[in-house]
Formats: sequence, C-alpha cells, structure tokens
Amino acid sequence: MRFPTSCTSLHLVAEGAATPQAVGSVLVINVSRIGDTLLATPALRALAHAFPEAAITCLAHPRRAEVLEHLPFLARVGRIDKRSAPLLGRLPGQRYDLAFVYGFDRALVSYALRVARRVVAFRQGDAALDARLQPAVAEPRALSRHAVSMRLALLEPLGIRPAGLRLAYRVTSEELAWARERLRALGSRRPCIGLQVASFPTKAYRDWPVECFAELAARIRARWPETHFLIFGGSEERTRTTWLAGRLGAAATSFAGALSLRQSAALMSCTHLYVGVDTGPTHIMGCFDIPLVVLYHCHSSSRLLGALEHPCFYPVDHPHPHPCAEETPMSAIGVDAVFAAVARALGEHPPAP
Repeated sequence: MRFPTSCTSLHLVAEGAATPQAVGSVLVINVSRIGDTLLATPALRALAHAFPEAAITCLAHPRRAEVLEHLPFLARVGRIDKRSAPLLGRLPGQRYDLAFVYGFDRALVSYALRVARRVVAFRQGDAALDARLQPAVAEPRALSRHAVSMRLALLEPLGIRPAGLRLAYRVTSEELAWARERLRALGSRRPCIGLQVASFPTKAYRDWPVECFAELAARIRARWPETHFLIFGGSEERTRTTWLAGRLGAAATSFAGALSLRQSAALMSCTHLYVGVDTGPTHIMGCFDIPLVVLYHCHSSSRLLGALEHPCFYPVDHPHPHPCAEETPMSAIGVDAVFAAVARALGEHPPAP
C-alpha cells in the first residue's frame, strides 16, 4: 500500500554496507491470542508508514490470524506456529529484507533468520541466538507501559515512530450486510447493547460476576425499557452466558459459542453500546467508534490495556490501586459504577433514531 509522499521512507544500513539498503519486503511474526494480536496492529501500521513501498506480511497463530484479514496496510496475512515453523523456510534464498518477531519462541525466531536478511526481536536469553539478531532489543519491564507501547518498543531501535495508537480491525461490506440482516430480524429495539461477560479461562480473574451483569441489565432496562442485549462469548463460558440469557429472557439474544469470530465482530460493530470485561473481543470493539464500557482488574488496569485514541471510551477500573494480586475479586467493582458509565455513554452518544 502506498502512503502520502509526506511520509518519510526509511532505509536500513546493513553491517559492513557502504550504502543504505532499500526495504521492499517486511515480515512480522506475532503468534499470540486475539488481544495480543490486535495490540500489535499499531506497530504494523507504523511499519507501513515507515516503509511505504514495502509489502508487509504478518504471520500469526492459525486460529487468530483472521483478525488481521483485510487490513489495508498488510499485503498478506499467513499462519504459523512453533510446530510448523521448523518445517518452513528450508529452501535456499531469503524472501524478506527485514523481519520482526514478537515473543520468545526459538522456533519462530529461527524461521525468521532463515527467510530474512535482517531480524529484529526482543532478547531471547540465548547468547548465540541473540548474536544473530540486528538488534536484540531489550524488552521494557513488564507492566511499565501500555501494551501498545510495549509492542512499539521493538521498532524504536530502528527509529520507527508510531503512526497512531488505535487498534485496527476491518469488517467487510459482506460481513456488515450479514450482521445488519441478523439484527433486523430481532426488531428495531434500541439501544442494542453487546455484553461480553467473561475472559478466557487462564485470565478468569478478570471476570465480573455474571449476577452483576444481570443486575446491571435490569437497571438499564428500567431506564431504557426497549433495550435489547446481545450476549457474546465462546463455548468456554457457555454456563455463564446460558444462565444470563435465561435470566434476561426476551430482552436478550445469546450468540455465545454460535458464531465465528468474524461474525461476532460484525454483529458487535452494529451495536449502540458495548459492556464487557478485558478480553480479546473487547479489543476488537476498541477498533469501532461505538461507546465502549470496559471493566478492568487492578492487575491490568486501563492505563495498561485501555482503548487508545477511542472517541467514546468509558473505562471502569477496579477500586484497588494497581498493582494487585490476581486473587483480588472483581466483585469489588460495584454495579453503581458500571451503570454510571453506561448512563454517561448513552447520554453523550444516544442511538440515532
């Protein structure tokens, strides 16, 4: 993708080279969960601005790569993991001028070294492997800065500056048409509010009690009687989502475990408000200009994971100061605080008639 001519194009100086080398192809490897994949999209955008003539390829986890599809600054999205990486890149020739590797998996770094002239990664803790990186970058201290900034830190030694901090996700016109048709079948009740009631199992400490979601929904319906809730989630939290759907009755439709990730994202992009805990789908919502109320545990507050450059973001942080133990219960966030954020969001951004 080409960018305006005012955007500065970078050239790299290889060790021992007399003249800078133009960058025509860039590889980024980021094998992680949904949220961590999206948190690297500002870094991908920065690379596209720094190298406007380069074709940028991003390889991601086979089950997460779809969140990167259709982004305008990527030439290609592919799949890789630590099991497939050792089998790849064995034919002669280096296909990329420059590669960036997120994470600390030797198989992924070794693959990048086989296919790229120059590889940049955080220090791997292996002196022989680090010696082959150009450079081996010191990773910022954990929880010392926002997660987006943590990922941009990998680009800093090359002088690559951010080109915006907003996360990126693209819903296609076909997906949007499908979502609107699904919602049309539910009627014209407003506001339409999406609910994400759980994070993934290893981050269950981020979950707000489902009973609190039920009380919140009741208070919202008392203020806005025509509200309809869309319940999102995966199969792992089906017990919670099924209970909540039964509690809300005709006021809710549960899509938990019934849709693909991209179908869920398309429906989420059509809501009037989203209320959820800190998890991957919530980061997807951070890409849309839709009022966003997010509940954050004190171990990973909105200062570290909140939606950046979002026009209508309403974080609800845990009352315990950061940092705190993961065992600190999310029930300490009261329904009053979340309802106040919802009321403010709908008051400042009322659904269009």
